[in-house]
Amino acid sequence: MWRRSKPRHQSLPGLEELRARRRERETALRKARREQQLISKRLLRDITDNEDDSLEGDLETHSLSEQQIVQLVKDVQHGSKEKLKSLITLRRGLQHKDVQLMFVRSEGSMRVLIGLFTCPFADVRMEAARCLHELSHSDDPSVTKACLPATSYLLTYLSGHSAEFTELCLYTLGNLIVESEHVRNQLLLQGVVPALALCTQSPHMAVLEALGYSLSQLLQSKEAPEKIIPIVLDSGLPQDILRLLRSDSEEWVGVAVEFSWCLHYIISSQLKNTLLISQGIVSKLVLFLTETAALASKTAVQGLELVLTVLCNVADLGPAYCQHLGQKDILPSIITTLGCADTEVKRQSLELLNILFRHCPYFVVDFLHHAGLQVLESFKDQPDLHPQVQAIWNQCPTGTVQLNEESSGLPLMD
Repeated sequence: MWRRSKPRHQSLPGLEELRARRRERETALRKARREQQLISKRLLRDITDNEDDSLEGDLETHSLSEQQIVQLVKDVQHGSKEKLKSLITLRRGLQHKDVQLMFVRSEGSMRVLIGLFTCPFADVRMEAARCLHELSHSDDPSVTKACLPATSYLLTYLSGHSAEFTELCLYTLGNLIVESEHVRNQLLLQGVVPALALCTQSPHMAVLEALGYSLSQLLQSKEAPEKIIPIVLDSGLPQDILRLLRSDSEEWVGVAVEFSWCLHYIISSQLKNTLLISQGIVSKLVLFLTETAALASKTAVQGLELVLTVLCNVADLGPAYCQHLGQKDILPSIITTLGCADTEVKRQSLELLNILFRHCPYFVVDFLHHAGLQVLESFKDQPDLHPQVQAIWNQCPTGTVQLNEESSGLPLMD
């Protein structure tokens, strides 16, 4: 059994400590995404290389010399019969940092490459976009800066008919977005938010995942709360995000993870949070959690902890938001997620309960009516979750159950 260490009015410091720990975990999670290139820059090289197998096997796969680069650019510019082959050779060479630098410094090279975006041949446009994509993945500012004249073309092609081309443009934009505030300002002036909003109508999951990636790149920038998130909210994108979160496709997980990050950044900004309720965002998040929790109870579901993190951020906004969550019957969904096998899902579920109880103590009674004590007892042998469970236990009314301190083995919380 769990032990009450202090009266409820003295337990708040412990809750604040748990809140601080949650913020630290969120920071670590974002850092891990950056280190895994999930939120910094992404490369589709594994896709493009697989499609080259049908071409001649003697293509250059090693680094190119400056003279070779100049010749390749000439072949592409002057309509050589082997223009496509030259572009593929160039793109493979651009996988090397030294070739990237030589290419962007070569006079007229970027102008020629970007000019191919207006080529009437779809395969040439695609290969030019792949070359640009390689350059956008560079960590050298001079290389990515050279890509900026192409952003208007990238945005234009987001409304095209080729799902593969749209996906490539989205990932390229996502790579460029993180470069600097100057790049993001340029994209905002060119209408990046309306262009991204159009992509929400795509029936292709690969495009939607790429959209989530690019949008999350935009929303996590330092100036996002002041410059970007208001535009995103006015565009209606959050509504589309919530609609897409509920897809039942087999490829849904990747989309859900990316869009959960988008919602996380929007809500964490604490900007115009009244819209979260007025636009029905909170209600739809709870519905999504309910559906996902039911699925998670039967099989492993990636990304559920991100949804719970978003809801924790919502609850952290204060009693009004917690009351709204309660009106949407969130407690049964949380109790369901507490039965998941994933420890992080359990931890985030307990965190959400703690926040709800802190702002709206009457939720404790509802929790107890939903067999809350039995749920807490199930964590007795999970020491990693003891701080979260103990904090909840301290908020339960005195005398609810007969405590058995000898059997718990838990240290008292300070």
